Amino acid sequence: MKPADTAIASLATAQSLLLEPYGLNEQHLHRALRDIFQHRVDYADLYFQYTRSEAWSLDEGIVKSGSFSIDQGVGVRAVSGEKTAFAYSDVLSPEALQEAAITTRAIARAGQSTRKKLVTAPALSIPPKVLYGDRDPLAALTAQEKVDLLGRVETMARAKDPRVIQVMASLAGEYDVVMVLRSDGVMAADIRPLVRLSVTVIAEQGGRREQGSSGGGGRQDLSMFSDDLIRHYVDEAVRQALINLESRPAPAGSMAVVLGPGWPGVLLHEAIGHGLEGDFNRKGSSAFAGRIGQQVAAKGVTVVDDGTLADRRGSLNVDDEGHATQCNVLIEDGVLRGYIQDSLNARLMKVPPTGNGRRESYAHLPMPRMTNTYMLSGKEDPQAIVASLDRGLYAVNFGGGQVDITSGKFVFSASEAYWVENGKIQYPVKGATIIGNGPDALTRVTMIGNDLALDSGVGTCGKEGQSVPVGVGQPTLRIESLTVGGTAG
Repeated sequence: MKPADTAIASLATAQSLLLEPYGLNEQHLHRALRDIFQHRVDYADLYFQYTRSEAWSLDEGIVKSGSFSIDQGVGVRAVSGEKTAFAYSDVLSPEALQEAAITTRAIARAGQSTRKKLVTAPALSIPPKVLYGDRDPLAALTAQEKVDLLGRVETMARAKDPRVIQVMASLAGEYDVVMVLRSDGVMAADIRPLVRLSVTVIAEQGGRREQGSSGGGGRQDLSMFSDDLIRHYVDEAVRQALINLESRPAPAGSMAVVLGPGWPGVLLHEAIGHGLEGDFNRKGSSAFAGRIGQQVAAKGVTVVDDGTLADRRGSLNVDDEGHATQCNVLIEDGVLRGYIQDSLNARLMKVPPTGNGRRESYAHLPMPRMTNTYMLSGKEDPQAIVASLDRGLYAVNFGGGQVDITSGKFVFSASEAYWVENGKIQYPVKGATIIGNGPDALTRVTMIGNDLALDSGVGTCGKEGQSVPVGVGQPTLRIESLTVGGTAG
């Protein structure tokens, strides 16, 4: 289906779910915006959302829980200068919409900006390409098929190795329909499927227990989880658990670290990506503020945020402000080229929006957020990068981590890592934490692999209490002089 046809079909679906059943039409929407514009505001928008989601979980061989929910509502926003007024309602009706608009107008009354004109002839936002299907992802399998799928995870994992003593798995899906009407006349709608399968196993040997995890998903339906893909997730989870059974305490100190491809890009996302979001840079609180055009990373380092990758977890046809997503080059060959922007921060910084205005739901304000953030490939052979280590850590996978946006300092725990000496992997290690400073770490990249990989579709990003799905990725990297915290001297 062509993008224009998809945009029209998405709008029709959104109207059938969010307007028509509640006696709402476009006239009600424009009336709400007109009421807001009785006061001095620069911009206003209405964000309608319908979300149907479900989740199933298995433990101890039994599907122990299942949940199903429907949430819907509207968020009303008015912007005047740097000030934002916001109200939302989980009741959809002409009266509730009007009340939210009046509430927003009252809050925005103190605005000092020049009054802008309200555009009342809507123009449909049509993204340049369609990134995912619009089918209900939950309807691809029956309830029994979803239970059977989790049962196959259990059976495969236990058959893989007798040391596997516990299997936990979860299956989740979401059908999300959004519609935006902006005061500049732009109307947009998007239908966003999202699914995820997660697998965790615990293995025991000689009284010692360790775990491994895997999984994936994307903007597809539940039928994407074929037996071959399920087996791949199970094999990976069991492999990690068995490797961790052989792990030794991690050495500590300052050393070169090699990061594996794919999910280790979460370090890039947290330690660098957040620092490139427009709001932090407008306020001057990011380590990258005011540094456009400057060398901020080693030569060869190119970082992009790309919301246009087909079927990826972090991708969107349009963002939550109705702007088409795009591929934004943030760092090019080590030089800072730009930030990711929502409409508010873009206007105040006098740059175009980048399609990164995102919100958790209609009950939240949009802000600049990442989509799929990754570093492009270099030219090095990944095996040669590992072999270049004299004494150092090879981190293949990460667990949790945290970062201070202002300073760029980060701490990450490695869920799978190896000690390397004289270019040879010696043994797996446990308890390794990687400590450093994001902007500084970028300047210490000395080797970039030719094996760019994206994560399997499991990322969720938190910012100011809001969570949104994202993607990460990178090739194999060598970074000099990071601090590794461990339990061995």
